[in-house]
Amino acid sequence: MDDALSDALSEIMGGEENIFGKILDEAGIGRIGKRDIREYSPLVLAYLGDAIYELFVRTMVIAGENAPVNKLHKHSTGFVKAKAQSKAIHEILEFLTREEQEIVRRGRNAKPGTVPKNAGIMEYKYATGLEALLGYLYLKGDYTRLMQVLRMCTGAHA
Repeated sequence: MDDALSDALSEIMGGEENIFGKILDEAGIGRIGKRDIREYSPLVLAYLGDAIYELFVRTMVIAGENAPVNKLHKHSTGFVKAKAQSKAIHEILEFLTREEQEIVRRGRNAKPGTVPKNAGIMEYKYATGLEALLGYLYLKGDYTRLMQVLRMCTGAHA
């Protein structure tokens, strides 16, 4: 990863005092305890995780190039589509803690009630597992680990 990209990602999302913590504080949620987080449906965690992953990828893409929006969108979808997320979680699964693997499993086994349009059902389930993990780390306030996982998933190693 080049220095400009690393600096942009670190400033926007890195460290303890960052956009994630500010959003939680503004929403009146603050730091949520582990037990409270486990009460959330894995699909709720995935709902949040989807937004976090999208924000990270879009930030990474625009930090890497200034291009027409349709080109940026095509580049971003290469990361955020279910097939790519499924591949990413398979590649990093062994680097996750037991607790993180359990969150992925819960997300993967959740019944979403929708049928994926452009992915196989198993790809969609694993993508949901990844998104659940990202949402979990976000609500837990473990932004350092969240950034590590995001970087592993995108190959954006700083």
